[in-house]
Amino acid sequence: MDYNTQMKALILPEYGRNIQNMVNHCLTIEDREERMLCAQTIIKTMGNKFPQFRDEENLKHILWDHLAIMSDFKLDIDYPFEVIKKENLVNHPDKVPYSSSKKIQYMHYGKTTMDMIAKAIEMEDKDMRRDLELRIANYMKKCYILFNKGGIEDQKILDDLKHLSKGQIILAPDTRLEEFKDNSPKQNQTSKKKKKNR
Repeated sequence: MDYNTQMKALILPEYGRNIQNMVNHCLTIEDREERMLCAQTIIKTMGNKFPQFRDEENLKHILWDHLAIMSDFKLDIDYPFEVIKKENLVNHPDKVPYSSSKKIQYMHYGKTTMDMIAKAIEMEDKDMRRDLELRIANYMKKCYILFNKGGIEDQKILDDLKHLSKGQIILAPDTRLEEFKDNSPKQNQTSKKKKKNR
């Protein structure tokens, strides 16, 4: 007995081994008309496997594409649609360029923090700048706690802010930042109450 694990891997596993065998048989048919009739029968069988998609506009086109793929594009028939070309089968997405203009010194604070610091340095209104600087420090503390999963002294955040701003943002040492808790779900937490005995 042959097991599926010992057989050749299916090109499109969603159609199953039987349909792949039908496609393989179709490839061996020498008469062109008979081969076309066989291909049409395979398309009907493939469509019956997914009745929920019968109302799809381009279902027939997709099925003929899949037939071409399952035959490794070797099936010589008159396709009713222009089927996908083998070279277009695997389209790799365009490479996403990464910005290398600004190197992030502390990854846990992220690029947003650096952008906010740059914005604060440019601000002329002293009150608005002071408010933004404090917000940045609080945001940095929140990022630090999320990244390190532990407590942090406010002075560490103030020092990091001074360093990241190249000394242009210096908050007073007695500045008190907001308290943030690590709200990530704890494992092995038993919150269920024991049922009372009747």
